[in-house]
Amino acid sequence: MLPAGKSLRTLREKLGLTMRDVENSSARLAEKYRNEEFSIPPSRLSDIETKGILPSIHRLYTLAVIYRRDLRELLTWFGVDLNNMAGDLGLISPPRSHVSEALSGLASVQMPVRMDPAFDERRTTNLGRMVEQWGLVPLAYLAQFAHSDFTYGYIGNQDFTMYPILPPGSFIQVDEARNRVAEGTWRSEYERPVYFVETRDGHTCCWCSMRREELILQPHPLSPVPVRVLRHPQEAEVIGQVVGVAMKLTEWRPLDPSPGSKAQPTLN
Repeated sequence: MLPAGKSLRTLREKLGLTMRDVENSSARLAEKYRNEEFSIPPSRLSDIETKGILPSIHRLYTLAVIYRRDLRELLTWFGVDLNNMAGDLGLISPPRSHVSEALSGLASVQMPVRMDPAFDERRTTNLGRMVEQWGLVPLAYLAQFAHSDFTYGYIGNQDFTMYPILPPGSFIQVDEARNRVAEGTWRSEYERPVYFVETRDGHTCCWCSMRREELILQPHPLSPVPVRVLRHPQEAEVIGQVVGVAMKLTEWRPLDPSPGSKAQPTLN
């Protein structure tokens, strides 16, 4: 692959644009947005094309507009591929639970495109060994599987509210259409609905029950987190029910004691 600067120069020449053309076009963008950072003088464009100088985010946007290319494509020329975000999110573990929108702008994603014929969905399987081929699939192709009522969350590495069912560091899928607390008798803790709740302190996952105008946030019995009773919807609101989860079963972190917590368990 050509260096980014040389690729930009090749693209400019294919379009029949001179450096002066780029300067004049960028000046119009700078005038529109009242920001000179969008302007690209010929000397700066020459440095970008021949000396490996990195363009600013404003100038990269300008080049994408003038050259009629997707900004994400130009970013990849400089070693920044936004489609890698799905894999890179696991490198950082924010301490608090939150709604995750980091993947909403991805254009494509690596996913299995051919499975081993011996794959049996009824049995526990090492999925990595059953994938015959991974491919880069445009997300637009997956639109038929999209559900607008789904949102995605991440369980902070200090949030043990639903431990061990939902360990810290898990990614969750939430059905926003199921945002009313269901009451009933459950045969097991796995059948009882888990809800993604937004409070004034942030987000958390928990079992819920309603008592008049109060929402009771019930943690797992093995969790060190106490039961909380909050006014609904002033202090707590149910975003939806957790319907999917992706979790790691390794890399446990020690639990830091916090005021008001129950007795701290020993996590091995």
